[in-house]
Amino acid sequence: MKKADIFEFYRRLAELNPHPETELESGNAYQLLVAVVLSAQATDVGVNKATRRLFEEVKTPRQMVALGEEGLKQHIRTIGLFNTKAKNVIALSKALIADHDGEVPADRDALEKLPGVGRKTANVVMNVAFGAETFAVDTHIFRVGNRTGLAPGKTPLAVEKKLDKETPQPFRVHAHHWLILHGRYVCKARKPECWRCVEVDLCAYKPKTPAPKEKAAA
Repeated sequence: MKKADIFEFYRRLAELNPHPETELESGNAYQLLVAVVLSAQATDVGVNKATRRLFEEVKTPRQMVALGEEGLKQHIRTIGLFNTKAKNVIALSKALIADHDGEVPADRDALEKLPGVGRKTANVVMNVAFGAETFAVDTHIFRVGNRTGLAPGKTPLAVEKKLDKETPQPFRVHAHHWLILHGRYVCKARKPECWRCVEVDLCAYKPKTPAPKEKAAA
């Protein structure tokens, strides 16, 4: 995709949603980190349902450690892989206390050293909590980047590097949110809703999905 088209691609998304936000609910950087760890292979809606009561009780790593692994499981048992995730959340909470005085570090490398925290999770926390220009490539962004031609790549890291290289100002801070939301609600995996997509003329995807036919009135 040409530079002018990339700029226009983001400009249209920005016009539709000037101030995009994560759909994960949290009250501080620590709760955000926990929510993102829990969201792996789970929906944001499902995570929010599980964490609303949890986050009323737990706002810091020390409170999480006090709750304990079994106590945490009772809150998150509706989330997939909750046993492993509970173990990781307790472990990362202990690491934050031991290595960072209970604070979430504003550093991707430090975040990735925490149990259960990969590059995507670290990028989300860096972006949402600290305003860093990072690109957290999930399945939605990977699909949108490749399908549209915006940032083609064979791996999430390749797509991330392409986005980092090609995404211009003033769109860099919000770029990954716009792309996630676009992939989640418009450029869907099985049946992209091309007929209502603002990027349809810029997109490299050839088999554009037509609008569904209205059912004839009885």
